[in-house]
Amino acid sequence: MIRSIDNKVDDQYLLAQMKGDDESAFHLLYERYWEQVYNAAYKRLKDAEYAKDITQDIFLQLWSRRKEIHITFVPGYLYTAVRNNVFKWMEKEQRFTTIPDLLLCLERVSDHADVELLRKEFMQKYENLVNTLPPAQQVIFKLRFHEELSTKEIAEKLNISRKTVQNQLGKSVGQLRDALDILYLVAMLHLAN
Repeated sequence: MIRSIDNKVDDQYLLAQMKGDDESAFHLLYERYWEQVYNAAYKRLKDAEYAKDITQDIFLQLWSRRKEIHITFVPGYLYTAVRNNVFKWMEKEQRFTTIPDLLLCLERVSDHADVELLRKEFMQKYENLVNTLPPAQQVIFKLRFHEELSTKEIAEKLNISRKTVQNQLGKSVGQLRDALDILYLVAMLHLAN
């Protein structure tokens, strides 16, 4: 059993011990990485309570799934977990800026000389990304994020189950998430200047 926070103890050893239900190994990983996970979540959310909740959820998942997950690099695993949990929280809380809202924001700052160029460039890249989706996912994605229909409304309109809509949205958002995040960030950075 491991009793102290020893930075010389290898993460892989701790993970192996965790798989054998060694709570002290888990606590050592928790102490080693809690602050990094919290800081990464806070940096994205700017909300201490939600960042703490997400951090706790990540470590709870790590412990509860200890026998089934295979982690080769703990910091990388935790970084990905933070990113995914933050996106799940944003989706749940509907904290994403919709594309129409972003375009409206771009139009409002018309005193920027390059706003129209930025808008066209953003839309071209965005359309190219959306066009990489399979046709059925494109339709559902556009109904949700362009026309801002609920999953229930989309299901009724397309005469498919709500679960199918949710699954297709999950797949399409997962595929586009990182690229759209970067496009959005670039647009916001240009607007801030």
